[in-house]
Amino acid sequence: MALDISPSILIEEISKLIRNLLNGKVLGLDSILNKVFKVVALIIIKDLVEVASRCFASGIILKRLKEFITIVLRKEGKKNYSLLSSYKLITLENMLVKVLEKHVANIISKAAEKHKLLP
Repeated sequence: MALDISPSILIEEISKLIRNLLNGKVLGLDSILNKVFKVVALIIIKDLVEVASRCFASGIILKRLKEFITIVLRKEGKKNYSLLSSYKLITLENMLVKVLEKHVANIISKAAEKHKLLP
């Protein structure tokens, strides 16, 4: 079964995803606070959507957008720090990539619901 996923991205969808970013999160690789990104995105949303649409249409993602750093943090109050469950992972990535990942996740969720792929 093939899924028909259009590479075009609607400005409203991306705007909503950006508005829903949490303000208190750690800086990504691009060192842009979510709070700042939300304000700037209002001005450059059409350009962001154009870049994202081209990435999806061509299947090419810039190398810089693929880069990320994963940080391992100890969870407070754990009795045994030799267990993996005593740690949490935080991934720092580019802001545009965060938004694109959420958009793709939404597309996959909608397709899974439409084709009844989940229980």
